[in-house]
Amino acid sequence: GQRGQEEEHHSLETFTFYLSEPLSKERVEAFSDGVYAIVATLLILDICEDNVPDPREVQEKFHGSLLEALSEYGPNYLAYFGSFVTIGLLWFVHHSLFLYVTKATRLMGLLNILSLAFIGGLPLAYQLTSEFAEKSHNEIEAIQVSCVITFFASIFQFAIWTTALLNEEETLHAFARYGGKEHAFMFAKLALYPCVSLGAFFLTCLLSEFSTAIFHLMQIVIPFAFLALRIFVRISLTAIKSVMSLSRRKVVLLEEEEACLSPNETLS
Repeated sequence: GQRGQEEEHHSLETFTFYLSEPLSKERVEAFSDGVYAIVATLLILDICEDNVPDPREVQEKFHGSLLEALSEYGPNYLAYFGSFVTIGLLWFVHHSLFLYVTKATRLMGLLNILSLAFIGGLPLAYQLTSEFAEKSHNEIEAIQVSCVITFFASIFQFAIWTTALLNEEETLHAFARYGGKEHAFMFAKLALYPCVSLGAFFLTCLLSEFSTAIFHLMQIVIPFAFLALRIFVRISLTAIKSVMSLSRRKVVLLEEEEACLSPNETLS
């Protein structure tokens, strides 16, 4: 009877679900890379299928000029490159994040799956932003849907980082923990896409006439923002360290002056 109770207790522990239990980091990265690769492939197939001019149309409508025919598909190509850059930068952020993670947990794996679910919606966002007529109500709503998809895809990546910080001694490298040399840059990099996509969403609600320009400007500016971000964080950290070192020097000088003074002078 005692043996049966032990076996039953062991079986219950086997099927218990703990979110803090470890998960294979390598399998999480491999699965994520596969999803990113498939999403990028779908995006390439979409642009190659419906955005290639017909040879007869090029000859009759554009007098044999292929460049003029391709210029008609310019907005579609711009939406494609913007979506592809978005996928590439989100993959880059994901790679940087798991480069600092030493041990993944089930909660981090769950948040990663939710992020990948919205990553898979980026080809849909591309189709929506390229299908409808310019400055129409449907195009504005399609751009807003694209901003929402980008926001949730990136905010779940930020949630993975927050979850890792809760048990940073077990899940993060020392230089990426709170106060580490890469912590500030990683925090800013993960917060960039959620902030920009949310800001673009509200701007399209307020300035609906310029929604297309705002959305494409967001897609173009973010890659340069990633480059400028590291420089800005480096300069900020250097300035903070220099201010702190100056304050420490002043404190040390005051202590040395007090130590050099005689007891009667210190009392006066």
